[in-house]
Amino acid sequence: MAEDSAGVGGYIVGALDSQDFDRRLERDWWPGLRARYPEPPPEAALGLSAQERFALDFIHHPWATDPLLARRYPSHLHINLLPRLQGRGFGGQMIAALISGLRSQGSTGVHLHAGRANQRAAGFYRHVGFAEPPGTTTTRIFAMTLQP
Repeated sequence: MAEDSAGVGGYIVGALDSQDFDRRLERDWWPGLRARYPEPPPEAALGLSAQERFALDFIHHPWATDPLLARRYPSHLHINLLPRLQGRGFGGQMIAALISGLRSQGSTGVHLHAGRANQRAAGFYRHVGFAEPPGTTTTRIFAMTLQP
């Protein structure tokens, strides 16, 4: 977590093995959420906010880690920082700490997804050593090889 005098303003999470994490979610987590939040019929979904539709779609149709991506970059991460903490070194410190942990556990690479419109994040990821592997998806993928 990242914290300043105003409180917590950011976090980073990761998974050593993205495909194993996907399987664990499908086995242990998605079923309970699907039971609690059933997928509405299309006509009922029109009355929901865009955020609600996105969340329900993700619960019932989650992304799966691409096997080709996972072969080279088996780990993944997700990071969020509130604007008040951006540009102050918190993101780089959190990524360095997570990468150190992944490397010490034997990971050979890490990837993350970012929205195509988020140019500031793309610049940040490049700055801390990530690159975009070839291929097109609905999101941008950034990846880094981790040397032992």
